[in-house]
Amino acid sequence: MSGPLQDRIALVAGATRGAGRGIAVELGAAGATVYVTGRTTRQRRSEYDRPETIEDTADLVTEAGGRGVAVPTDHLDPARVRDLVDRIAREQGRLDVLVNDIWGGEHLFEWDTPVWEHDLDNGLRLLRLAVETHAVTSHHALPLLRRPGGLVVEMTDGTAEYNRDAYRVNFFYDLAKSSVLRMAFALGHELGPRGATAVALTPGWLRSELMLDQFGVREDNWRDALDRVPHFAISETPRFVGRAVAALAADPGVDRFNGRSLSSGGLAREYGFTDLDGSRPDAWRYLVEVQDAGKPADTTGYR
Repeated sequence: MSGPLQDRIALVAGATRGAGRGIAVELGAAGATVYVTGRTTRQRRSEYDRPETIEDTADLVTEAGGRGVAVPTDHLDPARVRDLVDRIAREQGRLDVLVNDIWGGEHLFEWDTPVWEHDLDNGLRLLRLAVETHAVTSHHALPLLRRPGGLVVEMTDGTAEYNRDAYRVNFFYDLAKSSVLRMAFALGHELGPRGATAVALTPGWLRSELMLDQFGVREDNWRDALDRVPHFAISETPRFVGRAVAALAADPGVDRFNGRSLSSGGLAREYGFTDLDGSRPDAWRYLVEVQDAGKPADTTGYR
């Protein structure tokens, strides 16, 4: 292995697909050893019933130049998470990067449905998957990371600035994503005096496996969807936010971001990286300056 993260140890919790997979692969491309977790394996599918597996993610990490280690883990089970962290401690002796990307809520929320009409069981499970899992994982993993140079990345949807004034989907979704932003702020207060850094990070409009399926396109022809939704032009691959995490992890001055809310597009401007096609999408800036301002769709300057 070689690269700016050679000899670094990372845990990407929730790395089966989407942003988690993109982050794991880019950490591997930078030379890291990456433990990847999730509930979908080659032997067992989760309720998503999709083909992506954590073993596939681990293989992609290794192919990218790092070392991928798949560990099946349900992050709602504290004992399983403790076993995971014990294994990392036993095999590596430390943890340098923790990415809390556990989610699993796409099939649980109902768009624009008030709390009194929303399915309660689904709403509460969404909160458990989006919030409780992150707390459980941080509780067990941070003793390995609470030292100078340690980095925690809390993955969410939306920046603190945007979410402060925007109603996001429904009560449960809004609460989940806002809670993760606050987690990063709180962890920053607890880790900062110990030399470690915690941030919240959001991708833009992510061309995840699920999103591509929803639009009926593949990564190699995703622009075919622009005739229906011109705003989709500012979407990004999961590897783009992965490059954001890799840049943060390699930055010796990352502590200047402690407790802050960051975006993939903003960090691309900060560090100079691009998406796989050489573009530099900035979805959240576009939302504020164009779409939410009621202007006609024009992605000029946002890619």
